[in-house]
Amino acid sequence: MISADCVVAGCRQLLTCGGPAPKRQEALRDLGVVENGWIASERGRIVFVGTEREFRANVRATGDAAWIDAGGMVGCPGFVDSHTHLPFAGDREREFALRLQGWTYQQLAAKGMGIQTTVQATRAATRDELRALCLGRLDDMLLTGTTTVEAKSGYGLNVNDELKQLEVLKDLGPLHPVDVIPTFMGAHEIPPEFRDRRNGYINLIIQTLIPEVRRRGLAEFFDVFCEPGIFSLDETAALLRAAKDAGFKIKVHAEEFVTLGGAELAASLGAVSAEHLIAVSDEGIRKLAAAGTAAILLPGVSFFLMMDKRAPARRLIDAGAAIALATDFNPGSSHLSSMLFVLQLGVFTLGLGVEEAVNACTANAAYAIDRHHEVGTLEAGKKLDLLLMDVADYISLAYRLGRNPVRHVLKNGRIVVKDGRKVDAAR
Repeated sequence: MISADCVVAGCRQLLTCGGPAPKRQEALRDLGVVENGWIASERGRIVFVGTEREFRANVRATGDAAWIDAGGMVGCPGFVDSHTHLPFAGDREREFALRLQGWTYQQLAAKGMGIQTTVQATRAATRDELRALCLGRLDDMLLTGTTTVEAKSGYGLNVNDELKQLEVLKDLGPLHPVDVIPTFMGAHEIPPEFRDRRNGYINLIIQTLIPEVRRRGLAEFFDVFCEPGIFSLDETAALLRAAKDAGFKIKVHAEEFVTLGGAELAASLGAVSAEHLIAVSDEGIRKLAAAGTAAILLPGVSFFLMMDKRAPARRLIDAGAAIALATDFNPGSSHLSSMLFVLQLGVFTLGLGVEEAVNACTANAAYAIDRHHEVGTLEAGKKLDLLLMDVADYISLAYRLGRNPVRHVLKNGRIVVKDGRKVDAAR
């Protein structure tokens, strides 16, 4: 008999999202639904997924096991947000008001606003202040079902403040149930003090920051914003190669506004993911699919910036690319933290089916941060990160807008949200 210390009984539908990762093409439509599903774990790891009859025949709950009655709710893997800029201070409300008057993101950046506004605020914030901001944001994310978050630095743009952001991300581990996966993104922009000597800043990243971040073990991934006026294709290649040589897994902000070849570069260097891809070329799509580099789509950006153009999700899927969805949570171009809302944007603005959107927020999102062996699906051996949602059918996740159906959240096999309220901030 299988031993279990946590049992969740009676899910009307249990979306396991199981199967080989990543999910592509037809597999992206398969949610692995178990009707009247039961799931059990031991020490936070899943040991059983199946029906009540199968459970009673194969599992023995320990005497002190936690029993959770799902009450006919829909169960789903915890959402994985594979692209955020979590550790920042300040806001960009004035900038938002100007955009409503017709200013573009690029025009604001040319006026010294945009990322630079957030850099000033983040540099001014203490480590304690930044940590408190991050904890509040993680609470918001958890309440709408996010249980794993990738988080980028990139609002320090100097040695002390890039390290400060990454140290804050490390601080969060014992303080909050959401898993935070750190990415070093000192190559987010050229800081104002290096405007006339951009090579000096690139050398600072390569010669000082990359070795120091690696020595301290502060980040797993390295990311670059490859865009005209930010980092050129050649500069991006040099930065990525230096980071890869130092032992980082690499990611690329590619093709957000114009087609530059960042997607092709990401594929050629074996990047874990290419992110944004609103202006990706057919050749970029083909190469991403062939390389297995995840295509992280951020529909909140087109929505928040009120852009007419969106990432070509269907072309990417048809080509066999592994697509994921993420929030791009940041103060300037996508100030949203709900993966549930991103799932809905994937359906309404990118033309995804509900099943495709769910898998893009779970199984494929985990693949996009190299966590598919741990989270993103409900399968034996993985963490029991589970959402219990008050809907009659998973289609309602996109059909019923403007409400949060997440009632309970389990992280590592224990309840961290009950009846829509966070119950314990510590692990």
